[in-house]
Amino acid sequence: MIIYGKQVSLYALELHERLIKTVYIAKKGILPQKLYNRYRDSIKFIENRWVQKMAKGGNHQGILIEIEDLSFTTLKEMKDSDFILILDGLTDTGNIGAIIRSAYALGVDGVIATGVKSLNIASIIRTSSGALLDMPFAIIPNILDVLNELKQVGFWLYGASMEGKNLSLYRRFNKKRVLVVGSEGRGISKRVKNRLDEIISIEMSREFNSLNVSVSAGILIYRMRDEIKRVDRD
Repeated sequence: MIIYGKQVSLYALELHERLIKTVYIAKKGILPQKLYNRYRDSIKFIENRWVQKMAKGGNHQGILIEIEDLSFTTLKEMKDSDFILILDGLTDTGNIGAIIRSAYALGVDGVIATGVKSLNIASIIRTSSGALLDMPFAIIPNILDVLNELKQVGFWLYGASMEGKNLSLYRRFNKKRVLVVGSEGRGISKRVKNRLDEIISIEMSREFNSLNVSVSAGILIYRMRDEIKRVDRD
């Protein structure tokens, strides 16, 4: 698997040495001396045109890394956690990466992509600024099976939709909780809504249709985490 770009590459080199296979550099001085020394035997200097070709025209910033393929987390492993985020039919890797970055930073235990059979994992690693390398992640096409299994082990199922209950009215959330977010185009599917315990919305201060899905997810994750912490303190 190939990833590229300075920020995500430095993140991988700093924290995930076991994944690194080859470091391709087209810009001298891009690596701090400490990392250069650590990976000296894995570094290959190549012309910019070859890095550009390997990055398929993407903004590589002079560095590209070949890493091992990621191992996905199983649903069984995620059942032991408290806070799971489920993506219902999201395919845009920019949005998925931004959501995973927020989810990892704000304390979500795992993310499950549903409604898809595969995703461009290298792109999501890049758009998440490397957070996907540390976030437990699974791809499970059938969301109803996932919801049923999580419900059986005590998870409370929340979903984000404009017609839901105002987020500001919530004073607590179930400790074992799932947040489902849908695509910007169609939102959460009707069959999924019928399986949820509660539907949540974000009240707008001005008249506007909706927020970007990654922004909405970040707000909801923060509040769901913050309310649990507040209840625990009380």
